[in-house]
Amino acid sequence: MNQIQETRGALNGAGRRFGIVASRFNSRLVDLLVAGAVDCLRRHGVAPADIHLVSVPGAWEIPQALDELAAAGTKAGKVDGLVAVGVVIRGETPHFDYICSQASRGIAAVAERHRLPVGFGLLTCDSSEQAAERSGGKAGNKGWDAALAALEMADLFAQLRGSAG
Repeated sequence: MNQIQETRGALNGAGRRFGIVASRFNSRLVDLLVAGAVDCLRRHGVAPADIHLVSVPGAWEIPQALDELAAAGTKAGKVDGLVAVGVVIRGETPHFDYICSQASRGIAAVAERHRLPVGFGLLTCDSSEQAAERSGGKAGNKGWDAALAALEMADLFAQLRGSAG
């Protein structure tokens, strides 16, 4: 009992395939998140041909595309992880709350349903300034962070399933 076994995912994407689902709404900021996610995956060994970018109209559609990509990936060519990126900025109506809540719920449901890592890079900000800070500004790039989490979890899942590699 003195020795506890720990399993931790590595940040090695070589030979792994990832899908990125990105909303086009607030594209100036989302494009920066996508660039961060792609840069992260590439710097950690994922080949360009093993990254599939899917573009959707807005945050509402992100879970739908993630679900289709995950389902197709289990048939046509396995995906090891997914990354969701988008930007929702609070407006004057409750629309923000509904979109953020349901998009987040949907993204989590895809991870659960498909037993697949999904990096969460959906920004839900009160202002454009907050979103800019998180899209490569002083708070970093949350697209990069989401891709990094998906990378680590893909390796962790492979280890836990006995197919590390």
